[in-house]
Amino acid sequence: MLQLVNIRSNRDEIIASLKKRNIDAEALIDEVIALDEKRRSTQQVLDQNLNESKKLASEIGMLFKQGKQEEAQAAKSKTSDLKVVTQELDGVLKETESKLNTILSSIPNAPHSSVPAGKSSEDNETIRTWGDASDAPHHTPHWDLTSKYKLIDFETGVKITGAGFPIYTGRGAKLQRALIQFFIDEADSAGYTEVIPPLLINEASGFGTGQLPDKDGQMYYANEDNLFLIPTAEVPITNMYRDMIVDEADLPIKNVGYTPCFRREAGSYGKDVRGLNRLHQFDKVEIVQLETPERSYQTLENMVAHVEGLLRKLGLPYRVLRLCGGDMGFTSALTYDLEVYSAGQGRWLEVSSVSNFETYQANRMKLRVKRKDGKKEMAHTLNGSALALPRIVAALLENNFDGEKINIPAVLVPYTKFETIS
Repeated sequence: MLQLVNIRSNRDEIIASLKKRNIDAEALIDEVIALDEKRRSTQQVLDQNLNESKKLASEIGMLFKQGKQEEAQAAKSKTSDLKVVTQELDGVLKETESKLNTILSSIPNAPHSSVPAGKSSEDNETIRTWGDASDAPHHTPHWDLTSKYKLIDFETGVKITGAGFPIYTGRGAKLQRALIQFFIDEADSAGYTEVIPPLLINEASGFGTGQLPDKDGQMYYANEDNLFLIPTAEVPITNMYRDMIVDEADLPIKNVGYTPCFRREAGSYGKDVRGLNRLHQFDKVEIVQLETPERSYQTLENMVAHVEGLLRKLGLPYRVLRLCGGDMGFTSALTYDLEVYSAGQGRWLEVSSVSNFETYQANRMKLRVKRKDGKKEMAHTLNGSALALPRIVAALLENNFDGEKINIPAVLVPYTKFETIS
């Protein structure tokens, strides 16, 4: 959530920033400020009443001891009156806080100043490209290649579960496992600590990183246990630090985790869902960092560079996009998407999003940094796909097919134990 102190201090800037998301937030922001003022004034009166009640309680016993019965009874009567008022104020305070938190939870993060205004992916800004997107000798889509070489069984996956749940077989399974280990090893070399998190989360975790209530309908739900299947490892890994105070000296905290991910992808249709383009269950390696506010944007650039390094080692042509306000995720302040070129489909496929959430997630999770001088403030959280496997596999197969066989990138051969698929 946006921090109240920032909303009070930077009202106009936040309203202007949210316009990049095509949101006219003036009325909501003003309502937040009004509710916060009501909350603060109610809390002030409540504290005064409690202090007065406490003072009277100590005086009553003394008055009785001194034989001042009438004064003692009057003090008791006043205490009773204060108790009634205190209960009323407490009810008003809770109602005001509840309404305030509901509204705050509905407001997305304010985009960073570098985020371009825009309504859709067509308005995203291309930062740089690498590799020759027209270099592939053949242009066979991956669903034909996976069928020809028996790498992925889509049909049996439909029989067992449904569309979007493929079965990787033979060298397709080995390639999948090789990529996961390669990505983990590269993150380990970059100083990330590996974790294996749970695949189910509770509501507090979903709220902490912003999936709830924003993406409630996009997650699979185990209703009897009130748990959600994770849409990304970002959620459990970041929530490891919920309700914590971390020392500045311990930052950055860098974690990497491999997990299956589960997304309902309601409303998806057409060519974008064919083959590996959009799945309900897929594998992904995620990198997560906690940082100080003054270092977080350099850390974001470093994380993007890490993902670019993976793509270059795999030899995949790619481009880096800065997302416009209308295409960014609910919780992000700045997001870079990395897309690889799919030779078989003749288009770009998103394989990674790397984002800085600033204090938005930390405020929801009550994750703070203790500075060297003892002061506490919200941490900045960041995460990125490094990488999501389905479209990486698609691009690898399509871009490395020479008409007779699929050539495995040299960096993966020590993991796959084979150089070609034929």
